[in-house]
Amino acid sequence: MASNHIFKVLFVNQGKVYEVYARKVSHGSLFGFVEVEELVFGERAGVVVDPGEERIKSEFEGVKRSYLPLHSVLRIDEVSKRGTSKISQFDGNVTPFPSPVYAPPAGDPGRKP
Repeated sequence: MASNHIFKVLFVNQGKVYEVYARKVSHGSLFGFVEVEELVFGERAGVVVDPGEERIKSEFEGVKRSYLPLHSVLRIDEVSKRGTSKISQFDGNVTPFPSPVYAPPAGDPGRKP
């Protein structure tokens, strides 16, 4: 049975916010990364072509799977239908996760009380 789930993924890359749509999103096999597969873009069947979406589509052309660093992901939403993928300016108004995310074990001599 085919899955109809679509995920909207917002992440920061080189000072810009990327909004992409994908069919599969998971924690992946690489520690600290979110795995995004099967990116979905609009079809070229229509006469009107969105240059913003074409730019992001060409950037991800030939990409089978992307691994996004956990700290760069702003939001992941499961949506009922695909929107327009785009790249926009980052206003810098996002609070990052505290660092380090994982503390050393209690018996570690490098651990601070």
